[in-house]
Amino acid sequence: QVQLVESGGGSARTGNSHIISCVGSGAIFQVMGWYRQTPGKERELVAMISRSRTTIYGDSVKGRFFISRANGKDTIYLQMTQLRADDTATYYCNAGWRPLPDIPGEYWGQGIRVTVTS
Repeated sequence: QVQLVESGGGSARTGNSHIISCVGSGAIFQVMGWYRQTPGKERELVAMISRSRTTIYGDSVKGRFFISRANGKDTIYLQMTQLRADDTATYYCNAGWRPLPDIPGEYWGQGIRVTVTS
């Protein structure tokens, strides 16, 4: 059974940094990453990373968010820096077996809430 377990949700201040993580199990994931969603909006790409460490980022987070993947493990981290109020969202871990740029992957986590306040 495939599982994506997210952790690290919570509150952060504008301008500060925050890290969230996702642990995958039950399959071999070619790509893993994050999408986010706010009420009334479509889910948007945040960042994805392949097993070979190729990365792609959504335009709104380029240069501020950084995704990494643990060696030999289906565990990813998203370091969020220079946080802004509009980074407030529910963040969903996503994973799949198709290579980049064929995303999103087939599997989704439950989502965790990140709230950025001033």
